Amino acid sequence: MSETEREAMEYDVVIVGAGPAGLSAAIRLKQLDADCNVVVLEKGSEVGAHILSGAVLDPVGLDELIPDWKEKGAPLNVPVKDDNFFMLGEAGKLRIPNFPMPPLMNNHGNYIVSMGNVCRWMAEQAEELGVEIFPGMSCSELVFDENNGVKGVVAGEFGKNPDGSKGDGYEPGMELHGKYVFLSEGVRGSLSKQVIAKYNLSDGHEPQKYGLGMKEIWEIDPAKHREGSVTHTMGWPLGGNAGGGSFIYHLENNQVYVGFVVHLNYKNPHLFPYMEFQRFKHHPMVADLLKGGKRVAYGARAISEGGFQSMPKMVAPGVALLGCSVGMVNVPRIKGNHNAMLSGKAAAEAAMAAIADDRSGDELSDYEAEVRNGKIGQDLRKVRNVKPLWSKYGLTASLVMGGVDMWTNTLGFSLLGTLGHGKSDADATEEASKHQTIDYPKPDGKLSFDRLTNVAFSFTNHEESQPAHLTLKDAEVPVNSNLPKYAGPSARYCPAGVYEFVEEAGKDTRFVINFQNCVHCKTCDIKDPAQNIVWTTPQGGDGPNYPNM
Repeated sequence: MSETEREAMEYDVVIVGAGPAGLSAAIRLKQLDADCNVVVLEKGSEVGAHILSGAVLDPVGLDELIPDWKEKGAPLNVPVKDDNFFMLGEAGKLRIPNFPMPPLMNNHGNYIVSMGNVCRWMAEQAEELGVEIFPGMSCSELVFDENNGVKGVVAGEFGKNPDGSKGDGYEPGMELHGKYVFLSEGVRGSLSKQVIAKYNLSDGHEPQKYGLGMKEIWEIDPAKHREGSVTHTMGWPLGGNAGGGSFIYHLENNQVYVGFVVHLNYKNPHLFPYMEFQRFKHHPMVADLLKGGKRVAYGARAISEGGFQSMPKMVAPGVALLGCSVGMVNVPRIKGNHNAMLSGKAAAEAAMAAIADDRSGDELSDYEAEVRNGKIGQDLRKVRNVKPLWSKYGLTASLVMGGVDMWTNTLGFSLLGTLGHGKSDADATEEASKHQTIDYPKPDGKLSFDRLTNVAFSFTNHEESQPAHLTLKDAEVPVNSNLPKYAGPSARYCPAGVYEFVEEAGKDTRFVINFQNCVHCKTCDIKDPAQNIVWTTPQGGDGPNYPNM
């Protein structure tokens, strides 16, 4: 905790992050006790501004939380009408039939949604119940009690100079204390990362694995639009260079979500995930769909992919990790929002039971037990081997062996047990000398775009007078180590063009951090081979302003 003196406010529960997990927790707390004092702190300029997801939503979480969500106008307007799976080659495609797939892969009953808009609607439901929601409030520090437990957070600190000193208009922010603190920051949240490290919550669990998800919203020719159609692809252009694939979801108003995911355990540091996405759109199947249309939004976000065996311990004194702060994505289903909602509900129920027993500041062990043994654990346990199979043996083996394993898991057993992931994604990166460079076509400005042009469509803004929220543990590592050994991978793995190696005549190469471009995807914090880059929160309200992601 810093030396700065701050005012403090007391709550029953303090929630960091107005995503599906945090808002579900807030709603459930007030459902259980209308007098429960709950605050939600959101770093985005508004609820939904930093929400990016595919997304095909399984409504099971909403069904439990708000059973009459249809009557209350939840923005689930496009039911899935058909599922399509394709294996792509450079110029062709092979349809993968639906019938061999386990029932869990069926999207019947699910909805194509903007999770940003779902969260905006959930925030309205929470506020109607009396929840206080404060957008534009980054949480920059944890506050600890005398027993070294978490008792709150610091939120709303503004006005620091670029060097970290206090500017003329400095505002110290406030301490918000709670009997319990819920961290629902999404993937690789800065406070969650501190809690996991401080309390050794990852001990005994596999390392978390990640993917980088990039997404564009397109308005297309109405003649090509098929509302409710869901398509997933694998194969080209990634091939053997990396795991991953695409999604194409037809929502309402002649709009299509076009997304691409690259698993971050790729070995070749020359790989350029963003350019793989841009190249994908030139496949004949995709190019024909998008021709004559226009891209209206862009964004990127890391995805937790480790699954059941990578979930750390979720509780420590006074604090609980929710949703993607733990990592609850079902990788083959490409879904995690339903589990995030269920986790928020479970955390709220555990906290209310504890408060009713006059407890505070202890570990909510009932919450963790519910996550691991209840619906979330059952959902993730069935698919736990798909990701490690893909990582170790490649796409074809994962399709065959992973499919068989999912089928047997639906019957209650697995021939494979529980496979491990092995290396972290950072450690998976190999030296550049072991790999060939990859030649990427220049974006044509019609189907494919350069990064900086696309970042403008994320509506990202950061006040330039503040300290950079992307920091280096050792300023010498990028040029002296990462550049000669790994060909400077940060210049490629960042989907927003934040990092540059600048060469000037007669001068040493400089490593430049353009933090104003950052879309808060956290890839740099995950993939940097030296684990030298640390993502922290900028001042509140800064970052992307996603409209309908």
